Amino acid sequence: MAAAHETMRKHQIRHLPVLSASRLVGILSDRDLHMVETLRDVDPERVRVEEAMSQEVYAIRPDAPIDEVVKEMARHKYGSAVIVDNDHVVGVFTTVDACRAFSEMLHTHLG
Repeated sequence: MAAAHETMRKHQIRHLPVLSASRLVGILSDRDLHMVETLRDVDPERVRVEEAMSQEVYAIRPDAPIDEVVKEMARHKYGSAVIVDNDHVVGVFTTVDACRAFSEMLHTHLG
């Protein structure tokens, strides 16, 4: 898990898709990392990603309508949606991305 944390810190990302044999099997968030790091008697250097990740992943197609994606993220309080195209992870859409898109929409329509 320490290597995953370093990758996330280095690239300034808060959500890391977890793959097994090129298949999406989970997602590791900065919240997951923080929880493990605050547990007593747990050495984060020894915890495996699969032990800390969430197996419930909200996966979407690249052409998914943004309004449906945002509605689903809000309903389930997901921090991200993993974008999957032909069984390959091609990106991550986060709440920050949703806020950015909303800001641009407001600027365009009210601007």
